[in-house]
Amino acid sequence: MRKEAWDKIHIKNLEVFGKHGVLPEENRLGQKFQINAALYLHTREAGLRDDLRKTIHYGEVSRFMTSFMMEHTFQLIETAAEQMARAVLLQFPSMEKIRLEVLKPWAPIGLPLESVSVEIERGWHQVFVAIGSNLGEREDYIAMGLEGLGQCEDCKVEQVSEIITTKPYGVTEQPEFLNGMIKLKTLLSPQELLQELHRIEQEAGRERLVHWGPRTLDLDIIFYDDWVIDTEELQVPHPDMQNRAFVLQPLAELAPFLRHPLFNKTVTQMLKEL
Repeated sequence: MRKEAWDKIHIKNLEVFGKHGVLPEENRLGQKFQINAALYLHTREAGLRDDLRKTIHYGEVSRFMTSFMMEHTFQLIETAAEQMARAVLLQFPSMEKIRLEVLKPWAPIGLPLESVSVEIERGWHQVFVAIGSNLGEREDYIAMGLEGLGQCEDCKVEQVSEIITTKPYGVTEQPEFLNGMIKLKTLLSPQELLQELHRIEQEAGRERLVHWGPRTLDLDIIFYDDWVIDTEELQVPHPDMQNRAFVLQPLAELAPFLRHPLFNKTVTQMLKEL
């Protein structure tokens, strides 16, 4: 599977002033910091058209990072890097990813240290989430799920499939389901996204009493980029998706040629085989 190649804009050795540190005098007096950043995006259209509107203005990014460092106070440069990366990605939506290094020259540790730094890489992830309901006012619960994701600042709902009526799966003696698929981008890690989905389910009155049983709202991560995750609490791609028409049918509406990273089959192929 070919990885998408991003262009990069580099910002090197941006000097900023900030009040970040564990020691009280660091928070009170402040000191100089340096920032290195690589901004990931596609610059081809801007390069062909010589059009600043088709790229990211590195001057605006530099001013934004400078203001962020001056307006906030953190004890850890790890926190400064994490929070600034998130703020930059939310402020400049055409940026897909950022590699950010925050350097602290002359860190006060009583040793001849030139600088210490933290470097992180953060970006948007493409996720497909299945949504379903078979209890109560099903349409309302589906709407609650979509609204909950829409209100999450770290998530962007890009597309929603047609909502279809399906027979219950696993435990068949229960009401029919409404099912659909959501395509979204998120800054959350898989585990963080799972927690957010559980929070939205709980707000809709979801109770996990019977496996495959009836539920007011069900939100399942089907794909998270092309990652393969196998933990006790989360398996991605969803381990039973290939057997579920109510997953594959709405998924094929949004991403028919998306390829399963383990089976090496497209969604359309899996649906036809089912």
